[in-house]
Amino acid sequence: MKLLTFRTLKVKSIGALVGEEVLDLNAAFSENLGGSFSDHEGPMSFSMLSLLEIGQRGLEEARKTVKAAKALLREGDAETLRRKDVLLSFDEVKIDAPIPTPRKNVVCLGLNYADHVAEGGRARQQERPLPKHPIYFTKPPTAVTGPYDDIVYPRATERLDYEVELALVIGKTGKYIPEEKAYEHVAGYTVFNDVSARDLQSQHGQWFKGKSCDTFAPMGPCLVTSDEVGDPMDLDLWLKVNGETRQSSNTRNMIFSIQKIVSNFSEGITLEVGDVIATGTPSGVGYAHPSGLLKVGDIVETWIENIGTMRNEVVAEE
Repeated sequence: MKLLTFRTLKVKSIGALVGEEVLDLNAAFSENLGGSFSDHEGPMSFSMLSLLEIGQRGLEEARKTVKAAKALLREGDAETLRRKDVLLSFDEVKIDAPIPTPRKNVVCLGLNYADHVAEGGRARQQERPLPKHPIYFTKPPTAVTGPYDDIVYPRATERLDYEVELALVIGKTGKYIPEEKAYEHVAGYTVFNDVSARDLQSQHGQWFKGKSCDTFAPMGPCLVTSDEVGDPMDLDLWLKVNGETRQSSNTRNMIFSIQKIVSNFSEGITLEVGDVIATGTPSGVGYAHPSGLLKVGDIVETWIENIGTMRNEVVAEE
């Protein structure tokens, strides 16, 4: 499934992509579409986080609902769903990040593609060895923004950069997770842009400040469940600025695999449902690219195979 968080003038809800339209899962659950949550009385009001917290049952009930909606569409009964505000067109909704407000900081990996490590070394005119262990930093929940929202160029920086990344969302709480069981703890995947203020990153000697300004974590457009995304270690990804391809790679080029990342980070740290981990970026970032860094007015598009595309405009801070 391709799950998303959205808003309309009437509601804030979660949905699933059904063809070219959005199925409001809460409205569908309330209508008992597909027999989902038939033991529940009254209107449903799940967020993405609360749905994931139910575990496999939540995803299975969502699948039943999507299957029932698709059956009605095949039978030509779409108008019934639209009349009940169960099925919505894209121009009726505003898509938010799949998890708009994570309960704790987003975990990110630095230097997880060998070509990105190499370009950083060339930019600094020094050889840079590959990391022996995953390098982690975090972004606060206030950095998260939607897949089509503006990226604000803050007054605090003069060197704004981009980084396309595959992000995973935890669906099962765990600690000291063995690598061979890591995928059991992943609910799905989404597109992530690790927007960065390079001057702040350098000035402070660590990465949190330069990576954490408001809107520095566009995420979306969907949370694609693991069963639909395919092999997460074999997904093409790219980033374009004003239509020019700046980054293009495949997740197979990661230094540390998703299984390694989940297992390693969970050593001594509990991973909770809804936690987001961004897995690093390939080469082609602005500070090392001939076309340079971002500027106000730029359109940044980020795409990952089987997941989708984000499109964000860079705007000046008011």
